[in-house]
Amino acid sequence: MYGRKPVLEALDDPALEVDKVILADTVRGPNAAEIQRAAKSAGVRVERASAHRVKVLAGNGKQDQGVLADVVAPRMRPLATALGSRAPERVLVLDGITTPANVGMILRTATAAGLGGVVVPRRGVAALDPLVVKASAGVAFRAPVLRCGTAREAAELLVEAGYGLYALGASGDGSLFDVDLPRRAAFVLGGETNGVSAEVAELVAGWVSIPMPGEVESLNVSAAAAVLSFELVRRAVTTRS
Repeated sequence: MYGRKPVLEALDDPALEVDKVILADTVRGPNAAEIQRAAKSAGVRVERASAHRVKVLAGNGKQDQGVLADVVAPRMRPLATALGSRAPERVLVLDGITTPANVGMILRTATAAGLGGVVVPRRGVAALDPLVVKASAGVAFRAPVLRCGTAREAAELLVEAGYGLYALGASGDGSLFDVDLPRRAAFVLGGETNGVSAEVAELVAGWVSIPMPGEVESLNVSAAAAVLSFELVRRAVTTRS
């Protein structure tokens, strides 16, 4: 997390665990003092680094304001690790979703629905930055985020692990509400402009769609993710009852 205000908010949030704050050696005066006071109050150490180092770590030289914080995300782990003996049964895969607001809202919705994992590749998807955190209303830090290099890599790992891989699209072969799902299933959510990428599409077992009697062409990807997530909740509740 980078930027003066987001870092101060993280330090002031008792629900978050901040490992450390890194402050550029060019940040002096009241701004530096404010951050140092907040960190001391939260029991968080402050390290000094060059302005260049802070920019490299933040990955955003225009908005870091010379300060960043390492915030602990306890449920974040590599996808390959998650596919072990206690692999999640239902997983979302983000493929080419580049709008931070959409990524943040999907993380919030999936966490609320109790899904076991959301694959957020490091390439081709919006970075997990303050814009994503803001859109998730802070939930991104405790979301079940699974990391890998690309959506294609995620698809290959999931198929190899025995998951049924489905893509969500307006022209899917069957309705989301009717499709029979295997015990483990992963759903690919495509980008805002181009949808599911060709390299991932060739690995999917089937395409499903959300019925829209109102003749709207498609939903925003975060809205579609919400429908999908809570359809999976409905199925789980029905199975238990």
